[in-house]
Amino acid sequence: MTVTAASVKDTVQGTMKDIINEASTKLPLKDSTKLQGRELYKSIGSPKTIVAPMVDQSELAWRILSRRYGADLCYSPMYHARLFATEKAYRDRMISELDGDPTIDRPLVIQFCANDPEHLLQAAKLVEDKCDAVDLNLGCPQGIARKGHYGSFLMEDWDLVHKLINNLHKNLSIPVTTKIRVYDDWEKSVDYAKMVIDAGAQMLTVHGRTRDMKGQATGLANWEILKHIRERVGDQVFFANGNIIYPDDIERCFNTIDCDAVMSAEGNLYNPGTLWTKDNDINKQFPRVDTLLREYFEIVRSIKSEASRHCMKAHFFKILHEFLNHNTDLRPLIGRTSVNSDWKEWDDIVKEIESRVEKIYQDEDIEEKDIVTVGGLESWGGKYREVPYWRCQPYFRRVDGEKQNTRVLKIAASDKLSVPTNDSNSTNKKRKGEDAELISKRSK
Repeated sequence: MTVTAASVKDTVQGTMKDIINEASTKLPLKDSTKLQGRELYKSIGSPKTIVAPMVDQSELAWRILSRRYGADLCYSPMYHARLFATEKAYRDRMISELDGDPTIDRPLVIQFCANDPEHLLQAAKLVEDKCDAVDLNLGCPQGIARKGHYGSFLMEDWDLVHKLINNLHKNLSIPVTTKIRVYDDWEKSVDYAKMVIDAGAQMLTVHGRTRDMKGQATGLANWEILKHIRERVGDQVFFANGNIIYPDDIERCFNTIDCDAVMSAEGNLYNPGTLWTKDNDINKQFPRVDTLLREYFEIVRSIKSEASRHCMKAHFFKILHEFLNHNTDLRPLIGRTSVNSDWKEWDDIVKEIESRVEKIYQDEDIEEKDIVTVGGLESWGGKYREVPYWRCQPYFRRVDGEKQNTRVLKIAASDKLSVPTNDSNSTNKKRKGEDAELISKRSK
């Protein structure tokens, strides 16, 4: 069946009632009983694919869209606990009546950054009826987190981290979870994970990069250290985060780490289909940009969410990032929009993109061109793809003018190993060999 702009528009231009009816058949309602560990995980449907918490990115409209493309569980953007607790105007900007609605936005974990246990508890109390758990951000590596003393910059203050989590665990009616980063030291990373679990975290997400790995220094997450931590925290519900570029990376991650679920952040932002694992449908795993953009835009237009409206421009640029490299005249059209632009201005942009993609599909050779080509096996275990520019695809940032998928990248926590003596010699050699090996040049 040929997908056209007209058919996409007819499909997504439903009312809010249509969206609610669609989602209500899939999402479980939250039990009023406070659940822990495995019981909590099962109560939210034992999710396998997760949209990460991202500042101004994983808001309501994006979560609705992501669930359509394979996400089993979504996290909210990171909210500032003190501002959320003390400023109504901030809360109103960040969250709407539909956030956490059982029929369209569950299961949901709402995340806060904090460095004050009481402010964190006050903020969490305000969302007890809007989510299935509250998460403490211990992974944000950005400069704003350094200035505000939260996120990964609490990694030196274990006492405070314990107090933040434990205060929620003891006084909140719903469970608390947390997301952390690793240290270069493997055993310190294990001890850190065990500490947050001891404090009361019922589900643990570990990002396989260190705090310094961000921006052009992002590098590769280390799945071996995630496996190492997973093996040492018992039956803890464990989510792995990092290196999810394509849908098949999810199965590789499960097989390597034996985690309960896989979380995607940047991969999801540029292509929500990264989390689609039900089949190899190209229109789900690498959706056409016109299809996805129309679908996303109609969701934003159908809901009353100030946060979603504010995030729209950023999502447009990410969805279209490769398409815009071939249609540079569209950049200023999107760039001049604002949160105050009327719907017609946005709709005109979507229509223009639909028109240009339609012209591509009028090409006599489109069936030969509209394919995803799989490259050779890379040293890190996966394979790169060549994806048509009119389809959603990963973003590879440039370092000194060279794309990261064509250069050598550092693997997190690979230079200061602390491998326990109870591992077999063969396991030691295998781990050291894998961690010493860096990503090779992209296969031609």
